[in-house]
Amino acid sequence: MSQEQVTVDTEETGPIDTFRQFFALERDVLVLSLAMFAFSLGFQMTNRFIPEYMVALGASGFVVGLFGTFGNIISALYPYPGGAISDRIGSRYALTLFGLVSTVGFAVWLFAPTIGAFTVAGVTIEPWLWIFVGLVLAQAWKSFGLGATFAVVKQATDPSRLAAGFASTETFRRTAFLIGPVLAAVLIDLHPEFTVSFRYVLAVAVVFGIVGTVVQHLLYDVDEWNSSGNQNAESSDDASEDTFGGAFEGIGRIRRDLREMPAELRPLLVGDTLVRFANGMVYVFFVLVVTQFLEVGLETTIAVGGFSYAVDLSPAAFFGYLLGVEMFIALLIMAPAAKAAEYVGLKPVVAVGFAVYAIFPVVLINTPASAAALVAVFAFSGLRFAGLPSHKALIVGPAERGAGGRVTGTYYLLRNTIVIPSAALGGYLWDFVSPEVAFTIAAAIGVVGTAYFLVFGKEFEAYA
Repeated sequence: MSQEQVTVDTEETGPIDTFRQFFALERDVLVLSLAMFAFSLGFQMTNRFIPEYMVALGASGFVVGLFGTFGNIISALYPYPGGAISDRIGSRYALTLFGLVSTVGFAVWLFAPTIGAFTVAGVTIEPWLWIFVGLVLAQAWKSFGLGATFAVVKQATDPSRLAAGFASTETFRRTAFLIGPVLAAVLIDLHPEFTVSFRYVLAVAVVFGIVGTVVQHLLYDVDEWNSSGNQNAESSDDASEDTFGGAFEGIGRIRRDLREMPAELRPLLVGDTLVRFANGMVYVFFVLVVTQFLEVGLETTIAVGGFSYAVDLSPAAFFGYLLGVEMFIALLIMAPAAKAAEYVGLKPVVAVGFAVYAIFPVVLINTPASAAALVAVFAFSGLRFAGLPSHKALIVGPAERGAGGRVTGTYYLLRNTIVIPSAALGGYLWDFVSPEVAFTIAAAIGVVGTAYFLVFGKEFEAYA
């Protein structure tokens, strides 16, 4: 497969053009995109509601925070061994394996209430513990594609249009983020008991996982591609001779990659890490703010064509639609923001995204218990995605050609490692101090990170 077959068309990056480009892709890239959509849909249908599910199964707020930290650990640790496995057994079989494992993870979540509580050696195993087990499995497929996505866009896009290239790929991927929570909200509204209705959601996620796994195994043919997304002869030879020890050289390789990270990235990394730490403190509690802190659902009447329809959404179902509002705004704003970056530079656009990330927690926790107010707040939250394509361009832009995947992996490994304890800290404050304090402290940390980036952040030369 030639590089031209995966070139990102950056001339048109709106949602419609993104789907048009998607269906024009070669077969293997098309199949990979379909699999990515299926697994993203399954994960977005489920993951944002898991904290509410855990509470319904008897977990405390602190345990929910520990769940968030556990997810951070997985996000930090999975990419390196995931890439090694992909290099060793080939992309097709690795993606099939990890797709199957993710599907089993959704199934573990589905059957957690059925397993129930039981005692082993005098220790009671609560049903919510199976949610941790399911997360280990469900995130498996997500361990692939991060470095490869960055590297492919880096190689296929002119440096001055990197943000536009990432806007195109992000617009398509985030469409699943829009559809997933809304579909979940529809299913959750089918039964008044959340532990019942959410299992409908999990069952559908299992189906998506099965479909994605089968489709990619039968139709995907990319064994000539290594995990970094490169197709040159040198990288192919490296992949064919790879072993686990060769692909992942351990701490020494990580240290070398950190030393070789472009100096321009360090202020971005510091600011980004503070902002993400702040977001990580409260992210898993967004659903609980709506369902338990504010307890806001939606009860109204919609008149269409002379007919009136009564709408009565539980807080959990309403949260799904709020996520849909958030992602709809994100899809609308990403491409125009990437275009604006070509005129004003990447740094201002990234700073806007950081600022929204930073202040959203304090805005949300102080929102009136009103459906209209929550719609406005989550629409505002969607603006944080405005800086995402520019942020990715700012990460990979300074990297040498052919090193985009390694630089990206190093950046995210360091950032995600530091962010690991954030959710546990937020959970402690939520449970033992107050939700208001947890969200206010998170906002303060985010503001510090944004300010640091504004003062010390560097612009990518192609945009300067």
